[in-house]
Amino acid sequence: MSRIVLGVAGGIAAYKACELLRRFTEAGHEVTVVPTEAALNFVGETTWAALSGRPVHTAVFHDAHEVPHVRLGQTADLVVVAPATADLLARAATGRADDLLTNVLLTAHCPVLMAPAMHTEMWLHPATAANVTTLRERGVVVMDPASGRLTGADTGPGRLPEAADIHAVATSLLDDPAAAAASARRDLSGVRLVVATGGTREALDPVRFLGNASSGLMGLSIARAAALRGAEVTVVAAHVEHPIPSNCTVRQVVSTGDLAETMTELAPDAEVIVMAVAAADFTLANRCGGKLKKDGDSGLNLQLVQTTDVLHAISHRADRPQGQIIVGFAAETAGDTDQLIELGRTKLARKGCELLVLNDVSSGRVFGQPDNHVFILSSAQDGVLAERHGSKARVAHRILDAISAQRTAH
Repeated sequence: MSRIVLGVAGGIAAYKACELLRRFTEAGHEVTVVPTEAALNFVGETTWAALSGRPVHTAVFHDAHEVPHVRLGQTADLVVVAPATADLLARAATGRADDLLTNVLLTAHCPVLMAPAMHTEMWLHPATAANVTTLRERGVVVMDPASGRLTGADTGPGRLPEAADIHAVATSLLDDPAAAAASARRDLSGVRLVVATGGTREALDPVRFLGNASSGLMGLSIARAAALRGAEVTVVAAHVEHPIPSNCTVRQVVSTGDLAETMTELAPDAEVIVMAVAAADFTLANRCGGKLKKDGDSGLNLQLVQTTDVLHAISHRADRPQGQIIVGFAAETAGDTDQLIELGRTKLARKGCELLVLNDVSSGRVFGQPDNHVFILSSAQDGVLAERHGSKARVAHRILDAISAQRTAH
């Protein structure tokens, strides 16, 4: 169980922090809510106390004998501010200590995560941009806001990221302290990165399909981590079972043919491509126009043909941009590690990508699971670059570390 301080600043998005609080408590964390005075105009103290099951701290001089303005920051494992308004960002960047929340921010030794929410003009204002830069330079992890409907009829960047996104990032920071440093450093700032993820589906008839067990979690974890590290992320999503990060551009696909068409379109402008997708290797030679019917006990014979090898195709494009990094994924079944690595080396050479993330999916491992154990192979080093295991969020950052190092080497 971790001790989390949830700071809530005074914006209309404060109500969304209730769901975030619920996610933290249901995961077993001890959460202390520190709302600003303005935040209490949107969500009252009683609500925070009921949802957290703990006293709510609102002022520096409440329970002064416990010195809360120092103790809360010193003892926290993570401080999350959601929403972080333009005013809160400005006060934090200039080191103000004019309420309890800003005191907590000055005394915290743990990772600090801020999720901004404000009108588009405020987010894009040079003053806010400078404040965010200052906070990131000090090691604070500041998420980019989502784009969408704001208060009233306004639409644009400035929407609070979804509670699921903030919770996922917060969990990764608790699990992996190195992720906080990489996220604050923004080593992928401005990099155009495409992540293909999920499992493709090949139609048999209007209601049936050939599919696979991929949930898309690994690719979505990479997308979320890359956006946190400053990349401009496009997610090419086949069938996925988890929410897509709200600050990513999304392209939906169904079949491997759809995937090939979309990746052919996006590949020329991408600086990094991550093919964390389980693409079907076979499709029906002739799709049935009507629903397949049972025919007594004779069973069903299907004629399958190979689909396009999308990874190979984009790696061998004649117009492939110089310096583009392509990362392939290989889900294999092997008797031992040596055999697994040999399968990976063969596939890496055949596919033509720079990096290959290799894992053993025997006995129900990896697909649909929260953790992963991978070997990262490099075409430049002709061997295993790294072995990484842990939560998929942690593994995602280690994969991005390898990508970042590869970009530096180029």
